[in-house]
Amino acid sequence: MVRSQAPPHAGKNVRVAKWWDPVREKPGYVRCRLCHRRCLIAPGSYGACGVRKNLNGGLHTLVYGLLTAVNLDPIEKKPLMHFEPGSKVLSISTVGCNFFCKFCQNWEISQSRLEEGLYGRYTEPEEVLNLAVSYGADGISYTYNEPTVFYEYMYDTAKLVKRKGLFNTMVTNGYISPEAIREIAPYMDAATVDFKGAGNADFYKSSMGVPDPQPIFESLIEMKRHGIFIEVTNLVVPEVGDREEDLRKLARWIVENLGTDVPLHLLRFYPHYKMSSLPPTPVQTLERLADVAKEEGLEYVYIGNVWGHPLENTYCPKCKTLVIKRMGFEVLDWRLTEDNRCPICGHKINIKGRYRGGTSTYSVL
Repeated sequence: MVRSQAPPHAGKNVRVAKWWDPVREKPGYVRCRLCHRRCLIAPGSYGACGVRKNLNGGLHTLVYGLLTAVNLDPIEKKPLMHFEPGSKVLSISTVGCNFFCKFCQNWEISQSRLEEGLYGRYTEPEEVLNLAVSYGADGISYTYNEPTVFYEYMYDTAKLVKRKGLFNTMVTNGYISPEAIREIAPYMDAATVDFKGAGNADFYKSSMGVPDPQPIFESLIEMKRHGIFIEVTNLVVPEVGDREEDLRKLARWIVENLGTDVPLHLLRFYPHYKMSSLPPTPVQTLERLADVAKEEGLEYVYIGNVWGHPLENTYCPKCKTLVIKRMGFEVLDWRLTEDNRCPICGHKINIKGRYRGGTSTYSVL
């Protein structure tokens, strides 16, 4: 790891970044190794994320502690249905993203760039931990914008949180590099990895500005290898990102590489940002794709953003008994045994942790 110093008079939000190297054949340039873009960054320039900058020949993060949102959420909102269900998480975000999704629901912060001006309130990791404890949160979720781009802050906060006995989760597009995963894995308990268009390469290029989705699969394998609990989501965009063959391929990959018991969430698209002309995803499309995922062997398939749908619930894969009833992000009925087994047939449900009750979202700051 290359050592550097923050420039004189830099604010607290400017910190020397992790995961970069100087480029020997191009003096003053740096190569970022935090995500799979591996940006080559000229002096005075930003990486693709818009928040990591080459200052004086050293890579720096400019969003350390610059929080744009701090909310108390139910963990089901992430969505994590099988990890510490009913728990409360303090959700935090900064600005920036290494993707350029035309349908982003949080584009105001994810697509903001620091050259437009500084955003957010500076908050030390210790203050995040204190807020979580004071509001009775069970853990922290790094979310809303892509947490990879504020990796240094996430890493420092996660270590403090873990030491206090709380858990950490991240909601990520999965483009984080394997070396960065290995470093944070001892402190990261669970991750929601978000696919769009079922990982179709053409869709990623045309609608998200991503050259190749293959590294996401590598990240998933690395997360599994290091014991991070995984749930997978897939945003189903009608007309351009809803091909049955793509979803079948994704489901088959999950079964073969992660296991049949990894939850898959099929999320309904709503028109937003640069894709406001498309209609919401038809519920029938989501149901058809859910059937495809089940045909490929996935045991826990959910439909998200359709409140009241039967596939918000958890069913025993063996006897099909309804074991967890939900409405949106709220658990209405918990029917599992104390050790998370089906009360009818005794099958062990893939739940990590225990049921803790529930909460609604509200803003802390």
